[in-house]
Amino acid sequence: MLYIGVDLGTSAVKLLLMEGNGTIKKIVSREYPIYFPHPGWSEQNPEDWFNQTMDGLKELLADCDRSQVAGISFGGQMHGLVILDKDDKVIRPALLWNDGRTYEECDYLNNVIGKDKLSEYTANISFTGFTAPKILWVKNKEPENFARIEKIMLPKDYIAYRLSGVHCTDVSDASGMLIFDVKNRRWSKEMLEICGIREEQLAKVYESYEAVGNVLPEIAAELDIPQTVKVVAGAGDNAAAAVGTGTVGDGMCNISLGTSGTIFISSEKFGVDKNNALHAFAHADGHYHLMGCMLSAASCNKWWMDEIIGTADYAGEQAKITRLGENHVYFLPYLMGERSPHNNPNARGTFIGMTMDTSRADMTQAVLEGVAFALRDSFEVAKSLGIHIERTKICGGGAKSPLWKKIIANVMNIKVDVIESEEGPALGGAMLAAVACGEYATVEEAAAKLVKVIDTVDPDPELAAKYEERYQQFKEIYPACKPLFEIIK
Repeated sequence: MLYIGVDLGTSAVKLLLMEGNGTIKKIVSREYPIYFPHPGWSEQNPEDWFNQTMDGLKELLADCDRSQVAGISFGGQMHGLVILDKDDKVIRPALLWNDGRTYEECDYLNNVIGKDKLSEYTANISFTGFTAPKILWVKNKEPENFARIEKIMLPKDYIAYRLSGVHCTDVSDASGMLIFDVKNRRWSKEMLEICGIREEQLAKVYESYEAVGNVLPEIAAELDIPQTVKVVAGAGDNAAAAVGTGTVGDGMCNISLGTSGTIFISSEKFGVDKNNALHAFAHADGHYHLMGCMLSAASCNKWWMDEIIGTADYAGEQAKITRLGENHVYFLPYLMGERSPHNNPNARGTFIGMTMDTSRADMTQAVLEGVAFALRDSFEVAKSLGIHIERTKICGGGAKSPLWKKIIANVMNIKVDVIESEEGPALGGAMLAAVACGEYATVEEAAAKLVKVIDTVDPDPELAAKYEERYQQFKEIYPACKPLFEIIK
């Protein structure tokens, strides 16, 4: 049988077709625009997501036996607010995960409602990207739109709804809304009251590997697939990527170098970091995970290459970098503010340490290293909880760079396992569809049979020692700059 994984990303939707044995038959990608109507704001049109997904599905299925398609599932950008009216029409553009407009609402949630209560209700505190402060922003700033809300959805769940007609979500994506009781895997009645919404306005919650229904007859006809094709709940992009990299079960780690950057640690038990510097979410495997998320990762390198030095030759620029661990230039990768562990929407990208002999390669290297250092900030929080990690998987667009993988292995001083497929969320979505259709009994079984490590990047003791010294310097820069960020915002 054939299974489709849909990765609804920030810049594009990636669609993957997988055979039951894990063979990837085809991958298709479709881009759509992102809008920045004000500094720090970030929006997209959900209709663009659906149109590009349908267009991509037609190409994906063009050369296969469509009668063999059994299921479709998702990985998707998290936290985005999609609101529908009584006719199931989108009320306004979706507020995205990297939208920073909700600082007033976050201040209210964290400091008036209180971080302790938020953590008690949801296992997390408020970040500007989360969904609850977005709901409050609409309530406060667009009351006429708030009054029209009939359904509140997350990005990938809007696609699932358009395909199946079912208002649904999954536990991992719901965990990032700040209205979900993560420990008990249900909506938090206290948070519903705080946000001024009703449970009927929220989607039904499923485990990531559960089918929510079948494709609608009109969708089946348009795609020429059986009406029996199951639509499966899927997962937030990081949980889906974790499935796609085999980061399931207890004590596994994955680093994602996508538009955002994450360090993801799976756990069989529920647990919360006392300072809430890491997110405590439900996992797509039926258990839990801790996650540190930085808002700009591979997007920092894209910004530097595309907008600043104006080149598409990413590999050529990295080839000029020859002296790892000796760079005197540092880069704070906070181009969209920052989440883990600083939780500061006012933080900004910053270069420091340039001299007259600083080269273009030094600046490029600083960008790559800055992302690695910022990921280590979250890694240090995990270590403070007594979590011992010796190795990690890696995925995302940035993971295609051998140099960046080497830098991360040595900055973290852990082994970095490279897997056969770096398709992350799209592959994870296809695997979740296969589990829902009975191809595999559990997510863990699917991961064990389908995910293959093909290479390992080992840290070099001498280089790791150099990076240890550099990291100790790096971590002093943000506290020194923080007061300035409050002034120059």
